[in-house]
Amino acid sequence: MEVVTSQALPQAAPEAALSAPARTAVWWKWLLPLLAAAFVLVLPTPTGLTPNAWRYFALFIAVISGLIVEPIPGPAVGFVGIAVAALIRLVATDPDASLRWAVSGFANGTVWLVFAAFVFAMGYEKTGLGRRVALSLVRSLGSRTLGLGYAITLAEVALAPFTPSNTARSAGTVFPVIRNIPPLYDSHPGATARRIGAYVMWVGFAATCVTSSMFLTALAPNLLAAGMVEKAIGHPISMAEWVLGFLPMGVILIATVPWIVYKIYPPEIKGGSEVPQWAAAELQQMGPVTRAERAMGTLAVVAIGLWMFGGKFIDATTVALVVIALMIIGKIVAWEDIVANRAGWNTFVLLATLVTLADGLNKVGFITWFAQGSAQALAGLSPIEVMAGLVAVFFLVHYMFASITAHTTAVLPVVLAAGAAVPGMPVKTFAMLVCYSLGIMGVLTPYATGPAPVYFGSGYISRKAFWSLGFVFGILFLGLLLGVELPYLLLWQR
Repeated sequence: MEVVTSQALPQAAPEAALSAPARTAVWWKWLLPLLAAAFVLVLPTPTGLTPNAWRYFALFIAVISGLIVEPIPGPAVGFVGIAVAALIRLVATDPDASLRWAVSGFANGTVWLVFAAFVFAMGYEKTGLGRRVALSLVRSLGSRTLGLGYAITLAEVALAPFTPSNTARSAGTVFPVIRNIPPLYDSHPGATARRIGAYVMWVGFAATCVTSSMFLTALAPNLLAAGMVEKAIGHPISMAEWVLGFLPMGVILIATVPWIVYKIYPPEIKGGSEVPQWAAAELQQMGPVTRAERAMGTLAVVAIGLWMFGGKFIDATTVALVVIALMIIGKIVAWEDIVANRAGWNTFVLLATLVTLADGLNKVGFITWFAQGSAQALAGLSPIEVMAGLVAVFFLVHYMFASITAHTTAVLPVVLAAGAAVPGMPVKTFAMLVCYSLGIMGVLTPYATGPAPVYFGSGYISRKAFWSLGFVFGILFLGLLLGVELPYLLLWQR
């Protein structure tokens, strides 16, 4: 999942023991959000907005700035934001109403679904099923380098529906497996990286960006975005709609990404028997499929089946909660494991606070004001032209973000408002296009999404190559989004 993680120094180190440069760095991170808010506050309140709405926007900008530089962990930044807004009653003047607004995100079903998916991922890892799936694909397809690329990609596809953290899925499950492959061919960071290691690493990274857009539950910001879409334009996006909507682009990319990398960033070694032999040995060491793996696999299949086809009689979050209960009863995971899942609880708090803060923009009237102004600015353009332009801007502005979560929170509400305000705009098509861009935009830079620093840090892909490939694949992904997805969604939703 794309989650803002703390860059702070360990809590065990007292601030007094920090060096002067370290203390300066910490205070700089505190200062930037305050300066960002102050800059907004000194500007005159725009016509059409109340002073209270403008003050809330200043607080919102401070929170987004805090998520980017992180003077404290990201979830704590969001928590402080809703606490301040509730204290000074920026959203509701009544104390009780202000409190209800502040905690509303913690009752959001989408937020609980994200946490549930983290527990699924924990079960996948704890039982060893995720590693077995990846190794099985490598054993079957790894005799040729191109086949190895497809094995890595298919492993991502198999894991993505149940892993809302692309960091956990790719950096935590897939990367530890594939990093063992290049040394088998005497390919190491540096002079021998292009033998096979660079190809393997870029396929792994590009594949996780694709799968992050394929499934609603493959990336936490996807679920955050879906909740924002429902609040902003009144159109929910179901699990089935998400998958079926992305299907054309998803099939194209799964079928071609390993081949495209093979052609434009080719490995020197085209095949060999070492990788399948290694994978077979690892699988043999794992032993036969365990009862826990079979149980986890069965529950995962049942869950995704109900998510896809059971929406009329059972809510997706209810499905997830029931499956977690069965995982606990079946001892696939222990309650102590769930309580100790820091990443899951951190993400839960982060998304709950961000959902609340984004909803506050709407409640104070900022979204309506922005939509009306955008409609006037975009007058004269066709709805399709406006849609394509806004999607492209939303995608490319990610060069300025190191977190898809922060990008979603900061930019998605205003982009949705701008598009929805255009007369004749097919708003659901527009909203789905913007949401689909979240995963694939992670390919742009070495810092664009959680797994990016891991693959970049492997040393197999040079800085120049990473930026160049990111640009090429970013343009490719954006082109398919506008050239394939846009017309498909217009026909599908007609």
